[in-house]
Amino acid sequence: MQELRHIPVALDRCVNLLAPAIEKAISARGSALIIDATLGLGGHTRALLEKYPSLHVIGFDRDTSAIAIARENVSPYGDRLTIVHAVYDQIAKTLEDLQLSHIDGALFDLGVSSMQLDEANRGFAYSQDAPLDMRMDQSQGMSAKELLDTYDRDSLIRILRAYGDEKFAPRIADNIIAARADNSLNSTLDLAQLVKDSIPAPARRTGGNPAKRTFQALRIEVNQELEVLERAIPAAMDALVISGRIVVMSYQSLEDKIVKSFFTKACTSTTPRNLPVELPNSAAKFSFVITGSESATENEISENPRAQSMRLRAVERVAA
Repeated sequence: MQELRHIPVALDRCVNLLAPAIEKAISARGSALIIDATLGLGGHTRALLEKYPSLHVIGFDRDTSAIAIARENVSPYGDRLTIVHAVYDQIAKTLEDLQLSHIDGALFDLGVSSMQLDEANRGFAYSQDAPLDMRMDQSQGMSAKELLDTYDRDSLIRILRAYGDEKFAPRIADNIIAARADNSLNSTLDLAQLVKDSIPAPARRTGGNPAKRTFQALRIEVNQELEVLERAIPAAMDALVISGRIVVMSYQSLEDKIVKSFFTKACTSTTPRNLPVELPNSAAKFSFVITGSESATENEISENPRAQSMRLRAVERVAA
């Protein structure tokens, strides 16, 4: 069985941000319950369970390989971890199935995991030859290969622009359609080369590997990452008790924009600014734990370069 490969990003910071909510629940009820919406290899959950013997965690992950590793890594505390093989937008349904009404905290560590990037056969990395898969849950859903074989030109351009901010989306889409006509697009290296050939040489000289944007766009579409996030964040916020906290780590601007939007709205009173008193039912239900967002520390980035783009946000429920 695999060991944890690295210390999770912002591990101590996430534990400290969730600590007041956990400690208040334990003080009031003798126990606490949080959701780890992206269990991964179980690093954040293990740290929390080690620190709080009265804590129970519900951990979600769509990746069966990650679940197997997490189960082993958290085995000393396994009786206090409920693992759910599901996408994390199933929070409300899972709580209902478990006959639970509220949680004391929630943690989201978004995006593709280091394990998924490092395992060549998953198809997430443009630098390693692999099947065009990109599914976080390989047991179901459409692979990147199926997407590339079936999406029409307009749909390809849309996702490349929306999820990859790709200026050369029409050229790439045209070349994808041409490649599938002669069955020459079968692997990640095929796709990476196709993207490189689609982008003029001057534009390839800056910004890193030119395939990065296309691979990100396809991965987001294959896994419906943004749609899932838009359902999951409000579900987690709705389930929080007063004094409960939600902590989210995002690694690209599209995710962070969604999180920021939900948090800002929840932390804003709807009473008109010129009124001297708060209108009934208009007060903000949440308050910012972090003003704006935080980045990974220099030490964390040096240990794990993938942490460089991380943005950390947190809010606390203050009213029903």
